Amino acid sequence: MFYFSIKSETKIHKILQQLAAPAHISMKLKPSSSSTNNFITTITIFSVCFFCHVRHLHSQSQEPSTVGYSCDHSTLLYPCQTYVFYKPTLTDLASVADIFSMSRLMISRPSNISDPSSPLVPGQSLFIPITCSCNPVNASYSISYAPINYTFNAQDSMYIVSTNKFHYLTTFQSVQLVNPLVVPTNIDVGAQLIFPIFCKCPNKTLVGNQTNFLVSYVFQTNDTLDAVASSFGTSAASIALLNGNNPRPLDTIFVPVSKLPNISQPLVSPNVTNTNTTATGGDDNQGLVTGLTVGLSVCGLLLVLAIGILGCREAGAHKRRKKNEEVDKMKQEDWLLRHKGGSGLAKDMEVSLMADVSDCLDKYRVFKMDELRIATNGFDENNLVQGSVYKGCIDGEIYAVKKMKWNAYDELKILQKVNHGNLVRLEGFCIDPEDSTCYLIYEYIENESLYWWLHNNVKEKLSWKTRLRIALDVANGLQYIHEHTRPRVVHKDIKSSNILLDGSMRAKIANFGLAKSGCNAITRHIVGTQGYISPEYLSDGVITTKMDVFAFGVILLELISGKEALCNMGFLRSEPSFLHLNIQETTMS
Repeated sequence: MFYFSIKSETKIHKILQQLAAPAHISMKLKPSSSSTNNFITTITIFSVCFFCHVRHLHSQSQEPSTVGYSCDHSTLLYPCQTYVFYKPTLTDLASVADIFSMSRLMISRPSNISDPSSPLVPGQSLFIPITCSCNPVNASYSISYAPINYTFNAQDSMYIVSTNKFHYLTTFQSVQLVNPLVVPTNIDVGAQLIFPIFCKCPNKTLVGNQTNFLVSYVFQTNDTLDAVASSFGTSAASIALLNGNNPRPLDTIFVPVSKLPNISQPLVSPNVTNTNTTATGGDDNQGLVTGLTVGLSVCGLLLVLAIGILGCREAGAHKRRKKNEEVDKMKQEDWLLRHKGGSGLAKDMEVSLMADVSDCLDKYRVFKMDELRIATNGFDENNLVQGSVYKGCIDGEIYAVKKMKWNAYDELKILQKVNHGNLVRLEGFCIDPEDSTCYLIYEYIENESLYWWLHNNVKEKLSWKTRLRIALDVANGLQYIHEHTRPRVVHKDIKSSNILLDGSMRAKIANFGLAKSGCNAITRHIVGTQGYISPEYLSDGVITTKMDVFAFGVILLELISGKEALCNMGFLRSEPSFLHLNIQETTMS
């Protein structure tokens, strides 16, 4: 509280009160006998209040904190599809796609790149599609970001990846906040972390003004709002309204656009061959001229004959190749007709499947059948993990090879659009050319399933801390497929045997064979595992995310009680195996 004296109390006091109010400064007038002191004190207090007022206005601008941008579900339309503006230092689109865990086609289409396999020019402009969502950090604070799973390599750190790989589209402080269990100075090679890419969704007012996207853009040192607005086809005032008038270099700002601008991509310049022409000047020696003429004529004739002979040989070879291809095709079709009863179903399945997964051919590895046979010792029973899943080693890497007993179209379509650290990662696939059987190749999870640990492992019990972490991992995986995919994915078969534990005892959801993309569909064919199926699904057959939530609740009961979900009588088993835990383990930390 400031006390000062002033003779003209009324007018100037009102001005000072208006300036002080935003900064929460209260003032009272105090009588004084010295007019000089009054004047000096007045000017001093006026300056302080003015400074506080300016600072308050500055604090009202939309500057981000180092951990990201706060969000509120009630005012913004979360989640939403949007884009980030990205200028890579890499020279191939596949490497950029790997950083953002997507296919090249997903980037090349919005970026106006006609050939995804063409090389990139360093600093070339790209639009990366992301799904932006409002994610709670604690009970009272949420930040807006798109979660990107990144696998750590040697020499990586949170800061290096944030600045060098994602080019300041996030910060290492935000990465630490989103991955609270990770020690920044002790990250193993191969560990997967979530990198929050800063983004925002428009509110209803912006959508009503035809703003469809808020493009994330990292403000550069030499940028101005006018220059950024011009390149995106919008106004500087609209950018300033969202981000303030003076964004700082390397801050992520959000550019409102109704549609993405058409990026002018550089063309790959063809190699230019310089041809040197030789001119022959006149010569007084007529014999030399005649000799040159005859020699050139003979050379030209020989060249024509050589070209003719080579052309005939090539035409003959082309005809032979074409004939051999037709014979091979007839043999293949004849084999398919004999083995498929004349329907040609196997060929149709192979062609249809390759067409369905064409968008992700560059994202996943296409294995060869010979590789799978060698890796699994001819699909020997000793390599059988469970069901139709085999363990195999290819190029020194251990994989889980799943032989599909039914059509793999739907599962592949779902797996190619999900990517999360708590979901078992699809590494590639293979189609047997003989019978068009599809094989899905997953990362190998070494520590068995949650069911095995709870019900079959009599030597070692899970600690309460591990059980809590498993529950959180499963919840995070379900939240991702339910809220961060469009359309939403319903797993439909959540159970303890489909929860796998890796070397760090972190849980991953597996087996998307029954998964459904989209909600509120009605089916009369009830599928799933008894004990985990929700009553609503049994009664009306409506497929919703509530099915997975119900099954997750059953898994929580298994984790707490140590009992199986079913027995012959349809009730939980009676033996409380969880009581065999050490008493010291019952304290959650």
